[in-house]
Formats: sequence, structure tokens, C-alpha cells
Amino acid sequence: MATNDSIEQIFFKFLEQFKFDEDQLDYSIVQKHSVILQALSDMGNSGTGIFDYCKRQMVFFSSNFGGLLGYVLSDYEETGQQFFGSKIHPDDARMLSFNSVSALKIFNHLSSDEKLNHKMISEYRMMNAQNQYVRLVEQYQILRLDQKGQLWLAFNIVDVSPNQETSEPGKSQLLNFRTGKITPLETPKKATFELTKREMEILGLVKNGLLSKEISSKLSISVHTVNTHRQRFLEKLGANNSMEAIVFASKFGLLEMA
Repeated sequence: MATNDSIEQIFFKFLEQFKFDEDQLDYSIVQKHSVILQALSDMGNSGTGIFDYCKRQMVFFSSNFGGLLGYVLSDYEETGQQFFGSKIHPDDARMLSFNSVSALKIFNHLSSDEKLNHKMISEYRMMNAQNQYVRLVEQYQILRLDQKGQLWLAFNIVDVSPNQETSEPGKSQLLNFRTGKITPLETPKKATFELTKREMEILGLVKNGLLSKEISSKLSISVHTVNTHRQRFLEKLGANNSMEAIVFASKFGLLEMA
């Protein structure tokens, strides 16, 4: 089992590719939205927060965030997100780290408008003040982009899940709340990962945005052959479409092997 440090590195190392011009970031926005989120927390008894991709940390917690699980402010005032991260079930912490990276890879291929139309919805187990696991449901949505269209600020809303079967593992999905389309971030159990070198090569080109006709020309093979390989890697990965295949393959490092 991975240590907490190595689990965190999965996500935070990926964030190193984001480069920000901090002089162009208006942090007064954080204060404005913090007031709104605190009011939302007070009305709905939900925990809310704001994550800053530039600073790579939570820059706001609602005052009742820890109270959902029976913690008091003095428990987490100094350590903040590290405190809550340490309370997540180890299996779910790993799942959230991998799925967060998968979601970010999807966001990197979306337009600025589409980035703002999606939210990641996760269920996971966190230990409460009585040392018992409680199942939480979290909605994680982009709040602001920077001037280059990169993810800058995201906010989350956390509630106690109506499903308190704590023996079940965590899970995540990406929701386009404009269209209702759901992209699962879980790898189906039937997935195998025995992709051929050619299948991985074509999957990598699909990830880079090439169409079958363009791949056909680049690799000097027929469009029919390209589509056959595409169908095979979909079946092997248990994916419904190319986007899911990219998510699953990236999660297990297959594209880096291509």
C-alpha cells in the first residue's frame, strides 16, 4: 500500500506542468467567492472550500467543514488540507489522486467554456472524530481560469452521503452539467491492458487530437486498419469511447510506454 506522501505526489507532481503568471491573478476574487460559499455552507450545512492550482493548496475552508465529521477548528487550523487528507481511507485516497489526474487530463483537452461546464463528483470514506469511517459525497467544479485558459481556482461542496455502506470503495465520475453527459473515471474490472505496440501508438495519436484519416496518412496504413485497432483497444480497456480509453490508459501509464 502506498504511503500518504506517495499518494499526494501522484496529484501534486502532475500540477507541476501548470505555469502561472501570478501578477495576472486577481486574488480579490477568492475573498468574494469565500463569502458566497460560507453563506451556502450556513444554509445547507455543507462543507465548502476553494483549491488554488497556482499555490497548489486549499485557500478557503468553510467554518463548518470539519464539523461535518465532529472535528473542531483547533484540530485542523494549523495543518489544513493535510489534516483532512490524512483522514481519507487509504484506498480512496489513492483512487481520488488517480482520478483527479485523469480528470485534469480531460480538462486539458477541453475549450475554456467546456472546462467551466464540468464537475467531478466523488464518493469516498473519511474518518470522523470518533475514529469511524463516514462516506462523503463531493462535487468539485472549476471556479476560475487564468488568462491563458488554465485551471486556476476550483471549489468543492462536501456532504455526508446518503449511502453509508462503508465497505464499498470510493468512486468518481465527470459530469457535463450542461448536457448531462457522464464520463466514468473508474476502470471497469474487465479491462485487460495487453495493448499491442501499434494499438498504443494509435491511442497516443488519438490523444493528440488526430482523426482516423490523419492517423492513416501518418502511419501509411488504411483507415480501415486504423479503425480496427481503435475498436480493439476500446474492447481491451473496457471503454465506451476514445475519451474513456485515454483516461484509462493514462491512469495506468500505458501512453507513457508508447
